[in-house]
Amino acid sequence: MTIHQSILIERDGPIATVSFNRPISLNAIEASIRAELGLAIKEVNEDDNIRVVILTGVGRAFCAGADLTETLPEGASVEDGLNEQYKPVLMAISNAPKPWISAVNGAAAGIGSAFAMACDLTLMADDAYLYQAFAAIGLIPDGGATWHLAHTIGRKKAFELIAFGEKLKATDCLQLGLCNKVVPADKLMEEAKAMAIILASKAPLSLRYAKEAMNAAMSHDLANTISIEARLQEICANSDDAKEGGQAFLEKRAAVFSGR
Repeated sequence: MTIHQSILIERDGPIATVSFNRPISLNAIEASIRAELGLAIKEVNEDDNIRVVILTGVGRAFCAGADLTETLPEGASVEDGLNEQYKPVLMAISNAPKPWISAVNGAAAGIGSAFAMACDLTLMADDAYLYQAFAAIGLIPDGGATWHLAHTIGRKKAFELIAFGEKLKATDCLQLGLCNKVVPADKLMEEAKAMAIILASKAPLSLRYAKEAMNAAMSHDLANTISIEARLQEICANSDDAKEGGQAFLEKRAAVFSGR
């Protein structure tokens, strides 16, 4: 286990679990998390032995959002803070060369919800919820939350959640496509790791470039998406993993992928 002050990294074979570790504050994000999270994400993303990453929170909550008790330096710009401290780590998850799974326990509020939605797959405990609390404190969603909500559930429903600021229960998140599965709270990490084990057995390059193609499809038209897929398929088709996959299929055995 790698222990920073406010972020934990646990490794279990090809699976890493990155955890927000300020349970006393429901993992509200302040300077220590902002400083350490980027280092943790870089560490697991660059580790070729890690094929899947789980993001979760220690204690009763995934992440309660930004720590409103934090005092910012005199003259600090909120815009600069979001662009310089939050955007890079959120994009490092979104653009990671491996799948990220958010395992949401309890509250994923404010920018905490943005971290949950930035991951490729999301499991939620049956008592977990997403919460856009910004309107009640005179702010707007940030960290890409508006983008994720609008692209996933549509503009009108997204604005409803933001304007009324209601907690969105796990079962409602499942219905709206904001999570992949709802599980009993005491089984959350067991289920997340089971999903990660299955993903870790897949061809790493296939998952990496499928993720890249999906990200591109979100902002390109059909014609450009087909061309992007063709370029990425060329990489996959010429890989050792594609050869191994084809051979394993013919030999009726499980493929052993190397990520090359």
